[in-house]
Amino acid sequence: MTSYKKIEVLLEDHSSQKWCLPLKEDVFTTFLEKGNPVAHKIFGEGSLFSPLLFGKFFDPSDAFPLWEFDADVLLSNLYGSSEKRTVDWFQTDADYVLKAELPESGKNSIQVCVEKGEVVEISGQWRQQQESRTKDWRGSNWWEHGYVRRIELPDDADWRNMEACVTDDRLLEIRVPKSPVNCIPP
Repeated sequence: MTSYKKIEVLLEDHSSQKWCLPLKEDVFTTFLEKGNPVAHKIFGEGSLFSPLLFGKFFDPSDAFPLWEFDADVLLSNLYGSSEKRTVDWFQTDADYVLKAELPESGKNSIQVCVEKGEVVEISGQWRQQQESRTKDWRGSNWWEHGYVRRIELPDDADWRNMEACVTDDRLLEIRVPKSPVNCIPP
């Protein structure tokens, strides 16, 4: 039986404390070399949250113009023709669509936020922070506690009507309607 859970899309202004520490390639390599199997599942090859998803290192806390690229082209180095994709995006006449498998750990903490109508942010926590509860895990070495992918929204995205859902606790789908074209009467 298929389960379907709608996720509330939060609207927020960018906080200077959030994602303020960039993830660098050497830091990421050292982090993965520690051998944590959960971290490998979350940030591993093919994951939406992997800094190497697009074929070269790209900090997932930096906004990426995803819909400017064709998924088949951008992910061609990652997936062979017979491999099942864990991430896909496309656009229809009416919507921009992103589909991604969620990591097993942290899937219950998934958040989808829109920042100033310009960036959609998908994040979650996979390990509880051991420090004080007043410090936000996203303000320091966030990759040690959670994951994020920030995606620039196209200019014609109707972000106020964005919808997000998770199917079978595993597949995230985000739909961003396109704004109707303003028709100028003849």
